[in-house]
Amino acid sequence: MEKKMRRKQQMISGSAVTYLFWVFIFFLSFPAAGLAGNQELERKLTVQEAIRVALDENHEVRAQRNARDARQKDVGIARSYLLPRVSVEERYLRTTNPGWAFMSKLNQERITQQDFAPDLLNHPDAVNDYQSSLTVEQPLFIKKAFVGLAMSKTEAVAMDEEWKRKREEIAFQVVRAAFMISSARRYVLAVAAGVADAREHLRVAELRYKNGLGQYADVLRASTALTEARQRQTVAEKNVILAKRGMGLLLASGEPVDVDDGTVAVLPLHEISIYIKAAESRSDLKAAVLREENARQNIKMAEAGYYPYVGVGGTYQLNDHSEPFGSEGKNWQVMAFLRWDLFDGTKREYERAKANHLASQASEQVAAMKKGVAFRIHEAYLNVIEARQNTELTREALKTAIEGARLLAVRYKNGLSSLADLLSSQASLEQARAGVVERENAYNIAVATLSYESGIILQDLKIEENSERMGIR
Repeated sequence: MEKKMRRKQQMISGSAVTYLFWVFIFFLSFPAAGLAGNQELERKLTVQEAIRVALDENHEVRAQRNARDARQKDVGIARSYLLPRVSVEERYLRTTNPGWAFMSKLNQERITQQDFAPDLLNHPDAVNDYQSSLTVEQPLFIKKAFVGLAMSKTEAVAMDEEWKRKREEIAFQVVRAAFMISSARRYVLAVAAGVADAREHLRVAELRYKNGLGQYADVLRASTALTEARQRQTVAEKNVILAKRGMGLLLASGEPVDVDDGTVAVLPLHEISIYIKAAESRSDLKAAVLREENARQNIKMAEAGYYPYVGVGGTYQLNDHSEPFGSEGKNWQVMAFLRWDLFDGTKREYERAKANHLASQASEQVAAMKKGVAFRIHEAYLNVIEARQNTELTREALKTAIEGARLLAVRYKNGLSSLADLLSSQASLEQARAGVVERENAYNIAVATLSYESGIILQDLKIEENSERMGIR
């Protein structure tokens, strides 16, 4: 009876332990379930949607846009030098200086006959003077201001062109990131196929060993091959996560962003003449040409120092001896002035020589840039041709690797080939699978690079140009 009770207690305790074990496993599964749920909630966009988000939210694009807007304000700053200046001034003076004391009382219209007494003129009492004035000055001719206004407009347009180029650069980076995500995901599938093949080789090796047809060393080697394949699978899955986080970084998001593989399409490939023609109006090249123009304008800026400064102005003045803004005395004056620096220590000559050298430098830089753009387009086009041919070759290599691995697998099962030959063919097969993914990705990126180098990537992607235009007048 006691033995039965003990057995029952042991069974109950064993059931309790089992129950607690499964409860523990259940609660441990919650974090994993939560992680899976987070992955399901991961933002997924089309390539076009991702590009539009990046063009609006990317930090580099926004920084360049602010720089462009700041440069546009320089137009208003330069124009302000041609507009009238209006100023209000209040001064207070207390003096016993004979001249100032007399003039202050004169401006206050308080001069009497007694003020002409010699003792009072030579030794006046302290006089207070509150002077209020409204002054207007209007430049009529300032050569530097006219040249500076033209230069500021040109620089503002150049900054706008640089902003457009930054948008193209970010769009290209988004496209490249999308291809990286897609290829990383395909590489995971290729590695998964290699894991399945390695698992099948291990099963066959174990079966042959159990039936006395193989060696235990084959089982160990097949097991090692499976472990290595699973390690490659872990690395491939990590690369997918990193690629998504890279996309999130481009979209100014702290979270990973996925793209729909169905929208990751190869950009159209045009004739090379189209790319060369389009590159002539590339945004950064336009900016360089505009800055070369400004370098030429800088010569005129240096020469403007030889011209006079002409303007008109006027002042309305109030004077009072007892309170600010008082009006005991009132007066006004108008004036016209011409200021001409006849000699400034040869500063203007050196500035003009310097501007000539800088203009020549800008011209050489533009020429080098044009030739460099043409070279990179030819280089990118040749890379596309090379990548396309390599893709076709890797596809052929994959076909032969698949057939070779299949034949060796059959021969190994029948004892006609060694495991070393099978694993060697399997390694070639996995390399061919990875090669196809890599070469196809290289081709897609090469086409995108060619489109970016020619400055038509946004047109090829059919991204609508909805950016605001600068109203420079």
